[in-house]
Amino acid sequence: MTIGVLALQGGFAAHARMLRSLGAEVREVRVPGDLDGLDGLVIPGGESTTMTLGIEREGLTEPLRALAAAGTPVLGTCAGLILLDRKHLGVMDIEARRNAFGRQVRSFEADLELDGIDGPRLRAVFIRAPWIASHGDDVQMLAAVEGHAVAAQQDNLLAVAFHPELGPDTRLHERFLALGAVRYAASSGGAA
Repeated sequence: MTIGVLALQGGFAAHARMLRSLGAEVREVRVPGDLDGLDGLVIPGGESTTMTLGIEREGLTEPLRALAAAGTPVLGTCAGLILLDRKHLGVMDIEARRNAFGRQVRSFEADLELDGIDGPRLRAVFIRAPWIASHGDDVQMLAAVEGHAVAAQQDNLLAVAFHPELGPDTRLHERFLALGAVRYAASSGGAA
C-alpha cells in the first residue's frame, strides 16, 4: 500500500516513520500529482492556518476534496482534524474549535478509550488541541475528553484531536491502514 503524508508543514516526518514501521510505502505529498495512486492520506498536526495557505498555494484544495470524495481513507490529526472540517476542506461533517483546550502551556496527555481500538487505553498527546464542537448525523464519535469529542469517523475519514505519531502505540495507524487495505485490495484485484 502507498500512503501519502501531507508534507507542507507540521509533524509529517513522525507519521511517515510510524507508517513505514507498519510496512506501508510512504509518499510525501506537496503538489497535486503526489496524490496519484494513493491508498490513503494522512493530514498531520501543525499550524492549521499555515497548512491552509500551503494547500491553497500548491493548488491542492480541489484535489484533496476529490481524493476524499472518491473514498480514499484520510486520517487527520490535530490540525488535520481542523482541515477536514466544514469551514476548511469541507469533506467531513464536523466543526472544529481550534486551540479548544488552551494554548501551548495547557498541552496534556490522556488515556483514551477509543471505539474500534482493542486492548488498553490509548495514550494521547494533546498539543494546542482542537475538539469537535458539532457534527452531523453520519459522523460517529469515537472518544471524548472532559465531555468534548476528540476522535470521530465518517465513512473513509478518521479525525483525531491528538498526536498518535508521538508515542509508541501504533494501533490508531493500524486502524487507518486497515481502511486503506480495503481500498488497496479493491484496486489490486482482491489481494490485500
